[in-house]
Amino acid sequence: MFTCLDHVTIAVPDLQQGIAQYTKMGFNMHAAGIHPGRGTHNAVAFNTGDYLELLAIRDLAEYKASRASGASGSSLDAFIAQGGGIRQIAVQSDNLDADVVAMRGRGIDVGDAVEGGRRMADGRELRWKTAVLGAKNPLPVFFIQHLTSLDVRRTQVPGAGAHPNGVYKLERSYIVSNDAEAEAALYARVLGMEKPELHKGTVVMSHMAIFEIGPTGLGVVQPYAPGPAADALERRGPGPFQALYRTTGMGAAARWMEEHGMPPPKRGIRSNGEHAMLATPEFTCGAYIGFVGPE
Repeated sequence: MFTCLDHVTIAVPDLQQGIAQYTKMGFNMHAAGIHPGRGTHNAVAFNTGDYLELLAIRDLAEYKASRASGASGSSLDAFIAQGGGIRQIAVQSDNLDADVVAMRGRGIDVGDAVEGGRRMADGRELRWKTAVLGAKNPLPVFFIQHLTSLDVRRTQVPGAGAHPNGVYKLERSYIVSNDAEAEAALYARVLGMEKPELHKGTVVMSHMAIFEIGPTGLGVVQPYAPGPAADALERRGPGPFQALYRTTGMGAAARWMEEHGMPPPKRGIRSNGEHAMLATPEFTCGAYIGFVGPE
């Protein structure tokens, strides 16, 4: 079954600049490794059980060769050229082979679960399985089952989870659409869940259908007024645009950002009455990054 959102992948034009910008935002970022044969490399920031990934093209020629051979992410260079931002959302499974069978039983076009991995600097190997949706269901999500324990995975970066901004988990990620009802119905089939009723979101200024996947939420939204979702839809078209993180202290997070050259994040009140703040795309390599929690 699907257990949570595993991570969001944010495409950036330059990995070191991306690391620097997200460090200014208060994330404990670390270069993670290269992807042989794909021409890309990444950096990660671990939370308690999920993580944030920055992805960049490392070798354009190698990347173009992988694109010609049909590797996934074939338009990553164009996506980055258009401003970057959240490229994909990973949904974690505890039995990916079974979930693939179940999705196919619901009429979803999805590939087989394929094993992958890479070796850490200390010689230990990280292993996982992934599955991606096919051409008939081109949604910005993919599925992952980790074959390496979380405790081991967290050792690949020093101080995992110790973020100056106090972030400890991914709360939600949002996907903007021109038709949230229809899009939510498709995601319900993909995930094997009931379609949530739409309700009014007051920070992203959208009608929202929120799929609760374990402790995390996947939101399909449609703007009803100017705001972050409408801006993302106008700039980039339908797709992921925001990740919302829960922090132990929004005041401390805001102070860290200001002390490191970022403007104060915009403030708002969620539909449940909680206060939230939002860092905007010009300071986050193309994404909206939200924070929610106590002052």
